[in-house]
Amino acid sequence: MIHGLIGELRQIGLNYIVLDVGGVEYRITVPINQEKQPKAGEKIHIFTHLNIREGGADLYGFFAEEGLGLFELLISVSGVGPKSAMAILSVASVDKIRASIAGGDPDLLRRSSGVGRKTAERIIIELRDKMGPMGKGDIAKWAESDQDVYEALLSLGYQRRKIEDVLREIDPSVADVRDRLKEALKKIKG
Repeated sequence: MIHGLIGELRQIGLNYIVLDVGGVEYRITVPINQEKQPKAGEKIHIFTHLNIREGGADLYGFFAEEGLGLFELLISVSGVGPKSAMAILSVASVDKIRASIAGGDPDLLRRSSGVGRKTAERIIIELRDKMGPMGKGDIAKWAESDQDVYEALLSLGYQRRKIEDVLREIDPSVADVRDRLKEALKKIKG
């Protein structure tokens, strides 16, 4: 199994990249909605999943290991193949998809091409309890503002576990996103 590749990015397409690894060029399918988009010519590390099928082999890639983890969870669900999983991952960030599944909300999943009501419900039923790293159902308990604060702190480079701990400590009566972010920054730095 190829877990990841490091090489020079040669080409970027709508839903794929071409990566040169030691003179061998790999075409890797990526979600359309990637949070971190590199530029051609950059040296990158991409996490991959090799899917072998009757007509050939496909390589799926993600710029963050969390994307690969969610992709592999999605394809473990009966009726969800790699193309459907990539469509789901192209709709929103990994954290928003995880929150949607943990919260039992099929609407976000149904926005993706090829995923209907029954498939979205099956994904939720089979994966709801696996939507860590926060534990069973904790993501669903987050207010929408906490999700925004979580993503902001993550983009600033703070570790997921530290962010989760800090968000649990914030007084629930603080409801505004900006105020919650200020409180989280105070606690995370202090």
